[in-house]
Amino acid sequence: MNYLIRNTSIVNEGNTIQGDVFIKNGRIEKVGGTIEVQEAVTEIDGTGLHLLPGAIDDQVHFREPGLTHKANIYTEAKAAVAGGVTSFMEMPNTKPPVFSQELLEQKYDIGAQTSLANYSFFMGTANDNIEEVLRTNEKKDRVCGVKIFMGSSTGNLLVDNPLMLEKVFGGTELLIATHCEDEAIIKRNLEARKQQKPVLDASDHPIIRDEEACFESSFRAIQFAKKHNSRLHILHITTEKELQLFTNMVPLADKRITAEVCVHHLHFTSDDYAALGNKIKCNPAIKAPFNREALWKGLLDDRLDVIATDHAPHTIEEKNEAYEHAHAGLPLVQHSLLTMLYYVQQGRITIEKVVEKMSHAVATCFSIKERGFIREGYYADLVLVNLNQPYTVNTGNILYKCGWSPFEGFTYPASVTHTFVNGRLVYGNGTFDESNRGMRLSFNRD
Repeated sequence: MNYLIRNTSIVNEGNTIQGDVFIKNGRIEKVGGTIEVQEAVTEIDGTGLHLLPGAIDDQVHFREPGLTHKANIYTEAKAAVAGGVTSFMEMPNTKPPVFSQELLEQKYDIGAQTSLANYSFFMGTANDNIEEVLRTNEKKDRVCGVKIFMGSSTGNLLVDNPLMLEKVFGGTELLIATHCEDEAIIKRNLEARKQQKPVLDASDHPIIRDEEACFESSFRAIQFAKKHNSRLHILHITTEKELQLFTNMVPLADKRITAEVCVHHLHFTSDDYAALGNKIKCNPAIKAPFNREALWKGLLDDRLDVIATDHAPHTIEEKNEAYEHAHAGLPLVQHSLLTMLYYVQQGRITIEKVVEKMSHAVATCFSIKERGFIREGYYADLVLVNLNQPYTVNTGNILYKCGWSPFEGFTYPASVTHTFVNGRLVYGNGTFDESNRGMRLSFNRD
């Protein structure tokens, strides 16, 4: 179907203009002004609404295969679309972990069969799979990147062998995304904390997984990247100290080292453990308020390049275990854009900057083909939002398979009304059209 969105506020590339957008054969045919068309179209009245490029989330954990009691690609992609996220990049810590090209392509097959959003999947690294990792170079235009856990993680995903790290940073032609926390520091802090406090709880998490653990690991990753001129992207920055490692003196398209911040680290602080406990236990940890303030500063001055979620669902039973056994991670992808629009209302960030950090910059950072902008000829991945239609999160409208959210009871000032994926209205006013699936993302890489 073709669509004509009438009289809407189009937010794109630093500006907001009033006008129409014509969607034809899955792509953006024309943008701006009053558009007259000869073709049969479905018209949508965008009066009072804002049209944004769909958000692109560069870090999610959708748990399939092997952990589908928590989530799967179908359920979490559906939640993403309802929240205005039209494309995602998913991590390799499934069961089994994605340590081979065969396992990687199996995930792409699942995405093709079940995902309502566009998709890409990271290749995983272990201490002993360098041959498989380097084979990903052959498909660098069809895979978002290689993931390295340089810190505590699931199973054998921790890469702590210096020779392996040298080979990955020296041989990978794709973007390398890293989870940076120093395992030795974390273990030392855990033992010290147990000596002080035999029974731990969630408030101890940022003390155990502290600023030093993050900084030392991020610094080490950057040393490897500079040595080999690798394309490094450090995920979920959480500390003021790490910000000194990044620059805003170079245009994003020219950066070889980039950084991500996640919505929960912009929203919550260690003060929130008292009310939410293990529900906001995640790695790296949500830390003291001064770190959150520094993250906001780094986001607004462009030392932090993109906003993501690190969407990581667990069952409520897994979260309700005693602190040391409670699983780390929280579900966020349905509410990430709404959270940032809340801060637009609060005056903390402009809607143009939100679009930059959740759409444009992600597309630029990963060199995604023909997405992330409202440009003629690009795929029509678009979201209409009503900034004056409140939306309260409750168990009746949470779409995650795990069925809970750290935002339960929170009322956002805005709502997502329509989401287009590849020019098709997949979500409109609470109703889904599941007759089509998303597409595999492609990348512009030499």
